[in-house]
Amino acid sequence: MTDRKIFSGGEFLLTEVEPKDVFTPEDFTEEHRMIRDTSRDFTKNDVEPRIEEIDQKNYDLNRELLAQAGELGLLGTDVPEAYGGLELDKVSTTIVTEYMGTGGSWSGIHGAHTGIGTLPIVYFGNEEQKKKYLPKLASGEWCAAYCLTEAGSGSDALAAKCKAVLSDDKKHYILNGEKVFITNAAHANSFIVYAKVDGDKFTGFILERDTPGLSVGKEEHKLGMTGTSTCPVILEDAKVPVENVLFEVGKGHKIAFNALNFGRWKLGAGAVGGAKGCVAETVEYANQRSQFGQPIAQFGMIKEKIANMTVETYIAESLVYRLAGMFDDKLATLDDAAKKDGEQNAKAIEEYAIECSIAKVYGSEMLDRVVDEAVQIHGGYGYISEYPAERHYRDSRINRIWEGTNEINRILIPGTLIKRAMQGRLKLMEAAQAIPKELMTYSPLSVKLPDTPLAVQAHMVKMSKKLALMVAGVAAQKFQMGLDKEQEVLGQIADMIMDIFSMESGLLRAQKVLETQGEKKASAQIAAVKVFVDEAVPRIENAAKRIVAYAEEGDMLRTQLAGIKKLARYQVINTVELRRQIADLVIEREAYPF
Repeated sequence: MTDRKIFSGGEFLLTEVEPKDVFTPEDFTEEHRMIRDTSRDFTKNDVEPRIEEIDQKNYDLNRELLAQAGELGLLGTDVPEAYGGLELDKVSTTIVTEYMGTGGSWSGIHGAHTGIGTLPIVYFGNEEQKKKYLPKLASGEWCAAYCLTEAGSGSDALAAKCKAVLSDDKKHYILNGEKVFITNAAHANSFIVYAKVDGDKFTGFILERDTPGLSVGKEEHKLGMTGTSTCPVILEDAKVPVENVLFEVGKGHKIAFNALNFGRWKLGAGAVGGAKGCVAETVEYANQRSQFGQPIAQFGMIKEKIANMTVETYIAESLVYRLAGMFDDKLATLDDAAKKDGEQNAKAIEEYAIECSIAKVYGSEMLDRVVDEAVQIHGGYGYISEYPAERHYRDSRINRIWEGTNEINRILIPGTLIKRAMQGRLKLMEAAQAIPKELMTYSPLSVKLPDTPLAVQAHMVKMSKKLALMVAGVAAQKFQMGLDKEQEVLGQIADMIMDIFSMESGLLRAQKVLETQGEKKASAQIAAVKVFVDEAVPRIENAAKRIVAYAEEGDMLRTQLAGIKKLARYQVINTVELRRQIADLVIEREAYPF
């Protein structure tokens, strides 16, 4: 058991978190470092040299790589030892997923297999199902696919039309329908399929490839991730044994939504790996490419881009490992019986649904910004397929759609917070209602901060939380039960919350390094946090203004704007020098430096 405090999901908005209570990459154990080295070497030596082959849809190669990854334990970090896995912590899973993220299409193959294809059985399968399927999936003998999306139901998963009817002899369910955009479909052996029993009981099933009535349609031609198989899965009177019902009839939503929670967190981890690889490739190119008599890496605007790519990657890395630590801490509270109980697992996983959505949205959008800058720094060569920047640009785009679109996840973040407040799980409204009274006596000019490197940034994280709570309270009071229809408002609230969690994750990591290793070792991380906070605070302030300008008018609007001005008061700093400091470090090392 860890001595870190165990937080509830979303609680970060309501409390001050201490550096000692978050997990960071600097906390890796020797085992974590071994897993990192194994993952990095496998991707660098076995995957990256064959990316072009993978992108040509060499499915025999995909299966070969799965088997290799299985031998190395890179498919079984979440699978219990009793079923052929390694049963490691979620930090280990994050490490593996991160390093697979440099492998282009391979990252999608691996992610679908180890995440949404395997975890439903790990967490919701019965003993017989686990014994039958998990050893084959952990070893790479079998490949897994996940079948949720239909032509008419993507984000609205519960609107699925796929039907399941119990046979007259009660030994089989007969499934009819079609699933679309199924990753790994062409070479998968097992499929997690969702269908409605009796037209309304949303239920999960495990189907094998040779299930009578199951067929795979033709490949989709895609913008990116061209090496992953993406096909429809067609069910025409598919005959599935009753023992292949996953969890319980009518409880498929618990499997689906919690599998997506893990998928979102792992997508964020993969985005970190992709961004780190992109930073390294881009700075190497910038050091080699000369214009006007010097490497372009020495030009100020190129340095600015390199710094921005690095800072955003650092923040994403900080938040996904913080989340991994939160998962580990929560799951460690389950006893042996609870770890085998689907309901208990669902409850533990669901606890951090908000943070999973943040990891997914921030990670995917961060990677898009990083690959965009990579193309720009490469110039015309970035647009040519012989250079990896072009592929990174195309491959990245799907991440904002996979695992629930970013728009849906933006709705889920405040929606889940409000739901938990209504349930009494988070004292959200009480905190929001206390802020107007606090503002009557609060003066930003009277604030005395300690003389420490990140005191201003820590203060702004604290004030940003109050600001988010204040405007969320304004929106809740104004729109009440109709707030769920005000998507533009919810989206702005979500953006504020994401910036707060991101800022705080980087801040706590840098503070932890500062406390344990000293200011010299922490200097680049301190610079990264300062740069990010300097960008995030104005975003948060502007989002708050847009919300109250829509919700209020007249004297009330002026009052709210005055409150926002107080809470967001911040003196901008010299980030030009900070960015140069970060860029020079990256340029010197030709690698992501943290």
